[in-house]
Amino acid sequence: MYFLGVLFVALGISVSIALHEYGHLFWAKKFGVKATQYMIGFGPTIWSRTRGETEYGLKAIPLGGYTRMIGMFPPKPGADPSMLRGSSTGRFSQLMDQARQDSMEQVRPGDEDRVFYKLSTPKKLVVMLGGPTMNLIIAAVLLGGIFMLNGIPEITSRVSSVSQCVQTVPANAKAAAACSPSDPQAPANVAGIRPGDRIVSMAGQPVNSWADLRALVRPNGGRRVPIVVERDGRRLSLAATPILNSLPRVDAQGGYVLGPDGKAIVDRVGYMGFSGTAEMVKQPLAAVPALIGQQVAATAGVVLRIPQKMAGVAKAAFGGGARDPNLMSVVGVGRVAGEVADGQLSGVIGTGSSSKFVVLISLIASLNLALFVFNLIPLMPLDGGHAAGALWEGLKRQVARLRGRPNPGYVDVAKALPVTYVVSIVLFGMVALLMYADVVNPIKLGG
Repeated sequence: MYFLGVLFVALGISVSIALHEYGHLFWAKKFGVKATQYMIGFGPTIWSRTRGETEYGLKAIPLGGYTRMIGMFPPKPGADPSMLRGSSTGRFSQLMDQARQDSMEQVRPGDEDRVFYKLSTPKKLVVMLGGPTMNLIIAAVLLGGIFMLNGIPEITSRVSSVSQCVQTVPANAKAAAACSPSDPQAPANVAGIRPGDRIVSMAGQPVNSWADLRALVRPNGGRRVPIVVERDGRRLSLAATPILNSLPRVDAQGGYVLGPDGKAIVDRVGYMGFSGTAEMVKQPLAAVPALIGQQVAATAGVVLRIPQKMAGVAKAAFGGGARDPNLMSVVGVGRVAGEVADGQLSGVIGTGSSSKFVVLISLIASLNLALFVFNLIPLMPLDGGHAAGALWEGLKRQVARLRGRPNPGYVDVAKALPVTYVVSIVLFGMVALLMYADVVNPIKLGG
């Protein structure tokens, strides 16, 4: 089962990469750009077949892929693309010239207008963002299915526990194990509310969620209000007087509202002394876009903080420090997938096969979200770098047009190659470090 879990996620990653590259290939062909290769993986080719003008194949290292389009870089400004160009003497200039030459070497007679660099700015953006968009679509489909068919954990209005009393303790201190005679009884306990009851209404207002209940309890401190609960299929009418207590202010999502000093703002509000039950609640289709947006925002927050988190990864890899559970390589994801399938995380996710399947699907969805966000970073060789070059080209043309100046021509993105090589080296180092950390100090979700 461990092997099957790893294999399932590995196949999911491979399919995700293949669809990412197909997102580039489809639009390139749609706009007439000649695509000579569509490859999944890197290194030696283990299988390939040519159909039409494109070679499709698999390579030995399935950790990426590429779609090769002719004319990715324009000729050197002022040069005749049909003529041989002399080499420059500078190291970076030689790299740029070589990249331009490699980009044009597969341009055959009749292909002059089928090169990538001659596309309009909108078409360039569609081609380059076609890959990340496929990852977003994959994640949206997988997460949407999870949200609607399996649900998401929510605190509901079903009571899980009822406090016996209300204890006043200093911040960051623990409450006493037992109530003292001076502690007032909890309002929920006085009202006769029991664990397992579902709060149907309070103060004459219907209750559909824990957020509804919290919004009704807090402003009614010191007021006696009617409460309707459902118990064993019957509805009972009760009454309670929420006691005034000092509680942190919360926002619409249930998170603490922080003051200028970074500490939670505390209010004197009503308090009942019960807690809700965490249940899996299936979501309607209308709620899915907002939930996916939240996932994208959370993923972006993790991706943008990767550079500052790498110090912690290095410390964990070489010094045994704690790992950030939100940051792992494909090696770590494979390990987690194997542990999920093998039942080693049953205490975290449950024992059912459906729970395991949901977690494995969510791992693939999370990887696709990471690929979507990561590839939008406006640095070459990432897709976002090429998209940024296209936007800069379009901006220059618009500015020239508004000023009545001639077309400035194509942006020579080959000039960004020095940055590209630096970014590539940094990315390779980060991936290698994450993989090493996932081997020597893996993330343990079960404890």
